[in-house]
Amino acid sequence: MQNQNTDTKRFLSTGVQGLDTILAGGLTSDRLYLIEGEPGTDKTTLALQFLQEGLRNGESVIYITLAESQVELRAVAQSHGWNMDGIHVEDIIPNENILHPDNQFTIFHPSEIEMGLTTQRILEAIEKYKPSRVVLDSLSELQLLAESPLRYRRQVLALKQYLAGKGCTTLFLDDRTALSGDLQVRSVAHGVITLELINQDYGSERRRVRIVKYRGIAFRGGTHDYKIVTGGLVVFPRLIAAHTRAYVSNAQLSSGPASLDALTGGGLDEGTSTLISGPPGTGKSSLCAQYVYAATQRGQKAAMFLFEEASNNLLRRSAGLGMDLLSAIDRGMLDIVQIDPAEMAPGEFMQAVTAAEAGGARVIVIDSLNGYLKAMPDERFLATHMHELLTYLGQRGVVTILVGVQTGIIGGAMSSSVDASYIADSVIMLRYFEARGKVRQAISVFKKRLGVHERTIRSFSMSAKGIFVGDVLTNFHGILTGVPTFDDEHCGALLDDEDAC
Repeated sequence: MQNQNTDTKRFLSTGVQGLDTILAGGLTSDRLYLIEGEPGTDKTTLALQFLQEGLRNGESVIYITLAESQVELRAVAQSHGWNMDGIHVEDIIPNENILHPDNQFTIFHPSEIEMGLTTQRILEAIEKYKPSRVVLDSLSELQLLAESPLRYRRQVLALKQYLAGKGCTTLFLDDRTALSGDLQVRSVAHGVITLELINQDYGSERRRVRIVKYRGIAFRGGTHDYKIVTGGLVVFPRLIAAHTRAYVSNAQLSSGPASLDALTGGGLDEGTSTLISGPPGTGKSSLCAQYVYAATQRGQKAAMFLFEEASNNLLRRSAGLGMDLLSAIDRGMLDIVQIDPAEMAPGEFMQAVTAAEAGGARVIVIDSLNGYLKAMPDERFLATHMHELLTYLGQRGVVTILVGVQTGIIGGAMSSSVDASYIADSVIMLRYFEARGKVRQAISVFKKRLGVHERTIRSFSMSAKGIFVGDVLTNFHGILTGVPTFDDEHCGALLDDEDAC
């Protein structure tokens, strides 16, 4: 028997992308860990990834199964493109002979015989293969064989000490299907990882992982989204902006048109978030595209995440306004990501955005916040998720532009599901208003945390020549109501020449 590892900083990788991050480095070697979750949470897949990682490192690994057959395990591995060669599988499943009347026990209770035989086969497999990584699937079978909580706890404790003494890092899988839902193994295990499966009213189910316990390690708490892809589990660690606090300079991002920059006090500040709000069709997405186009023309990378509009439509519409975003994509200066709202969890979206920042994007557009909130209606605290993301991007010096759609077209009853004061540092408002038989547009800056900005309301229009911010609507009253009053004598100076009185 070898000495158990006493170095709490000697970690083994789980082989699961993102899981080592929330475990603060991986699993302390020579310890026992409990992986618990209801059937369908892919505990088996996680366990096979753990063993596959051991194989890549040249370790001896073993999968001891009390429930699934070797054929079933190989089918799981094949679905992920894995080769089971090198993974020792000890199949301790009662065969069909146990059903024959001659094999029924009469003197001893069946569980007493089966528990002893099961334990013996486990120990023989460990002695034979001398593994450094062990998976035991599943504890529910052991619990049913043990019958009493005391016997079950003693059995688990004995296995824990034996495996640790053999230098084994062990995963015990528990599908929570035993008769009693006690917490015996949680108290014995060095760490506990819980997998959860949450059904949604619409779209795919949500999967979450949580570290319940990890002795001596400052792991990343809370729930973290994960998904199953070909190749195994992928975990999306919960974003904690406080871990990346840094001071960044606040240069300003020009939009291109001088009149628009003047309205915003010189441009949008780096490290801030800006909400462009207004009713449908006022030009919010086009205004975002203007900032993105100006950035790519200066040699800055940008990324756009679209929840509602198709990327092809955005590219065609932008081209009609004189902004060639397609060439920016071809030059590697712009990434446009079309979000499938029914299939993406909040954590996955957060990772996609942070990956864009890590790839060099200095301008990031999220279009729209309404689409983001409606994409995941069963999720709680989505606004908090977004606030954490914006704080993180701000600390990295990224200019983040958000689109917020207001309900209503013209009139005073304009509302939004987004709390602008909580979400954004700056707010640009676009509005429709009716004048002289035509529906016109206006733009104003309602809020800017850094620096000064114009508090005027200006005319706003779009054409093949691009975006145009016009004169201050000085002689109009009630623009924000959508039905203003104005002075006929001066209206010609305030409207476009073709629309003059």
